[in-house]
Amino acid sequence: MRKIIVPVVLAFVAGTSGMAFAANYSAPAAKPAAAATIAGPQTISSTVKAFDLKSHTLTLANGIAYKLPATFKDPGLKTGSKVTVKWQQNGTEYDASSVTLG
Repeated sequence: MRKIIVPVVLAFVAGTSGMAFAANYSAPAAKPAAAATIAGPQTISSTVKAFDLKSHTLTLANGIAYKLPATFKDPGLKTGSKVTVKWQQNGTEYDASSVTLG
């Protein structure tokens, strides 16, 4: 009987100490997204998917909506127009500083 009890007790102690170790383990912190680390002005050339002057947004073929400045003057943007946008990421928003046709 002793031969059976000792291995069972040892297995129980080994199992519970392993659980205590697992409970104290913490995963390393996640790295920030690559897009969040981009600094400074960027340029993209694409086609217009949608344009809304009232809400000051320009959506390109890549699906990203760029926020236009309040003083933005429409150079004749239409869906399908080829444009070049100078922009900078501000948190989760993409702020456009200029939009040119072509």
